[in-house]
Amino acid sequence: MYIAIYAVRGYETPGDRRSFDSSEPPNEKEGVSCTGEGVILEATALGLGTCWVNGFFRPDAAKEHIALADNERVYAVTPIGYTEKGFSFKEKIYEGAARSLKKKPLEEIVEGTALEEWQEKAIEAARIAPSASNRQPWLFVVGDKSITVRVNNPKDSNKYPKRLDCGIAMLHIELGALAAGKKGSWTPLSGPNVARFDLI
Repeated sequence: MYIAIYAVRGYETPGDRRSFDSSEPPNEKEGVSCTGEGVILEATALGLGTCWVNGFFRPDAAKEHIALADNERVYAVTPIGYTEKGFSFKEKIYEGAARSLKKKPLEEIVEGTALEEWQEKAIEAARIAPSASNRQPWLFVVGDKSITVRVNNPKDSNKYPKRLDCGIAMLHIELGALAAGKKGSWTPLSGPNVARFDLI
């Protein structure tokens, strides 16, 4: 079974069917990927096999299987199901390559003041989050009781925008904070700043 990670655009407010606008909402990408990562983590916790599929993903092929409206776009898909025991030779090669991918050290991805314990746990959870081609396109700006997620470079790819990766990291920040006993809420931002997580 495959699940499509997609966005519906076009209405200024939920439930408002009068103000249609086909333009892309400013925070669509990170919202979609944050939700998609939640589906993937939950499936994994249930013992199901799953992963992000975007590099080899063909939106045109997805449209043949999903009835999309004009204001909907599929960003990625994820296979979900029970895996066979053991790996084929080819799967072992892919798994080895995935495990060998290095994650950037905290010094390269964190800006701001000294980390509180909850911030360290939250950022460490985000640091190991998956990203397209392991590019890790994020910076985490530490503030007083907050963490801001920022794109590390304005150059982007329309096929898999960096804000999608940042949305995945956002969920990991939230879960890392929860593991440290802290709750927070997100404020969407614009420009290179994606969103800010503030303690509540």
